[in-house]
Formats: sequence, structure tokens, C-alpha cells
Amino acid sequence: MVMNVSIVIPTYNRKPILEKCLKALEKQNLNENISNYEVIVVDDGSTDGTTYWIKDNYEVLPHVVLYEQEHGGPALGRNLGVMKSKYEIIIFIDSDLIVLDDFIACHVNKLLFSWSKNTKKCFTYGSVINTSNFSNPESERYKLTDFSFAYFATGNVAISKELLLSVGLFDNSFSLYGWEDLELGERLKKLGTKLIKCPEAVGFHWHPPFDCGQIESLVSQEKERARMALIFYKKHSNLRVRFMIQLTPIHILLWQIICLGGLISIKRLLPLLRFLIDSGRNRIALEIVRIPLNLIYVKELRRLI
Repeated sequence: MVMNVSIVIPTYNRKPILEKCLKALEKQNLNENISNYEVIVVDDGSTDGTTYWIKDNYEVLPHVVLYEQEHGGPALGRNLGVMKSKYEIIIFIDSDLIVLDDFIACHVNKLLFSWSKNTKKCFTYGSVINTSNFSNPESERYKLTDFSFAYFATGNVAISKELLLSVGLFDNSFSLYGWEDLELGERLKKLGTKLIKCPEAVGFHWHPPFDCGQIESLVSQEKERARMALIFYKKHSNLRVRFMIQLTPIHILLWQIICLGGLISIKRLLPLLRFLIDSGRNRIALEIVRIPLNLIYVKELRRLI
């Protein structure tokens, strides 16, 4: 069976890493299972020159198809990308993901094998390795912190376009950060859709090294995540979702204990964070600051409820 692939990438003000992302996708080694592919980039109202760069580089980006929308969030962008796509298989990745040259082939091989054994009610889930190495992200090794329990996360998945359309695509209510892919995953799960691990389809998720200047935006992000979690819960008010979004008495108690009732706060951690950053241990600093950040998220979610 020979298939065609549409890769859907929403992006917002990520031009430098998007350039690497798209150039890596132009270096794909296809096999007998793949006839053609397109890379659909949906620019979500970027102000950093993203669209100009793509239009100026169409000659070296022959697979790229560009669409533009007013800033409305990744759910809206992915839906536009799917609706504009031409092909049978949809691969979702983020615009800060750098893939290896066998990325598409790995997804398609695993997906077609699963289709031949069962139905199209399945999707493949690739590996995501987090890195802050901009010059050579592919050199990053897999770490324990890269492991994910997510069922359906759009950083690196391949799925039948027919199945996506049948389940209703993403909910555009998720206009801020978080949960839109996991909410779609909840609907896929109810249909009996099977997750197929595809660790061979590797993507390197780049983010800048953590510094204290990012804290304000990270706090805002946690509050956005809480607002989107509330939408998720109103759509699927079951126990599984309550645990996913940490809306249980256990979670608020747990994070209060971990943070010693608020004694471990971002403000009190600042000297330690600065020391770690100055000594080049940015990744450790980020993992530490995630602790009070999660308490901020849990408290905000409880306040919204």
C-alpha cells in the first residue's frame, strides 16, 4: 500500500527554530510505502517575519504549503491545516521539533503495519527528546525526563485523516496554552482508538536554556493551562480527566506538602536558581522551578472551579 502524508505544523513567533524544523523535513528519505508528502505550516499571526521568510525561501522548501490566520491558538491552526491537507495520513508536530531523515518513513511503516492487522482506529506516537542545544539538537541523548504518559500529544503523532474528521478535530475553545490535544485524545479513546508506540520516529524538541527572565511568562502559562483545564473538565467530567488535570483533593494536598505549605516558592528559590544557572545547570534549575509552578497551576484551577 502506497500512501501520501500531510504534516501539519501550527507556529507562532518561532522563526529561528522553525527554519531548522522545515529544513529537516526537506531531507526526508522516503520508501516504497510513501508516494509524496506536504508540509502544511499554519502561521498563527506571527510578528517575527515567519511568513516572509517562508515566502522568500519557497525554492528550498518545495514541500511547504503556507496558510495564515489571525492569532487564535494551536487548535485552530491544526484544524485549518487538516482541512487544507490533501493526503490520507496526518502527522502533527510542533514548530520547534527537529526530526531525523527517516521520520516520515518510520511513522508510515508502523501505521500501515497496524492498519493491515486491525482497523484504522489507531495512531502512532513517536519519541520526543527535549534539548536546549540550538546548533546541534540531534546530539541530545534520551533522558528520563523525556518520558511521557500522555495518550495523544500532538508534538509527534501520525493518524488517519478519516479518523480525525470522524471524531470532530480539535475544539477551538482551547485558544490558550494546554490540553487541546489531550481533549481530542479523550474522544479518540472513547472510540476505542489504539496508541501504537513508534520510538523510531524521533524528534528533538528545542527550547531555550532556562533563565530567571522566563519565570513571569511561565507563571502566566500555568494560569492559562488552568483555564484550559477547566474547559477540558467541563467536556469530560470523569475521574480519569480529574486526575489528568490534577483536580482532586489528593493533588492539592500533595503539592501543598511538596511545597511545604507555600514555603518553597519561586521567590525563595531565586538565589538557588540563579546559582544553578550561573554554573551551567539550567536544566536542573528548570526542573526545580516546575515544583512551585505546578502549585500555582493547582491553586489557580481550584480558584476557577
